[in-house]
Amino acid sequence: MSAASTIAPASPMPTIAPRRRLEPTVVEPQTEPRQRGTAQCMEALARANQVRLARAALKRDISAGHRSVTEVITDSPWEAESMSLSELLCSQRRWGRARSRKLLASAALGEAKKIGSLTERQRRILVAALEAKLGSRLN
Repeated sequence: MSAASTIAPASPMPTIAPRRRLEPTVVEPQTEPRQRGTAQCMEALARANQVRLARAALKRDISAGHRSVTEVITDSPWEAESMSLSELLCSQRRWGRARSRKLLASAALGEAKKIGSLTERQRRILVAALEAKLGSRLN
């Protein structure tokens, strides 16, 4: 037997179904134009901007040493309620993502955990871990 006879025959080409032509449809214009800047939307944007500005000020205070991270964790001001723990810890000077990750892992807390959702027990554990890490110098 020759080598050519042991090779399986090629499979037949699949048949391609003809494409259906899509007919254009007429879209009726809306009778009432939708308003872009509704009052509720504008209020939400104003509130979000207010929170962003307050958070930026809080981060600047922490970075400058005017406010400590432990104080923010225990007091939980309104601007920090929806801030993640990682974001708060990284706002300190000389604290990177790796250092904050290690501290949060030692306290059994996730990076994305929101400050406002911490229980009292979690707050105590985190403050104790921060004080042990920072020693007498808290910033």
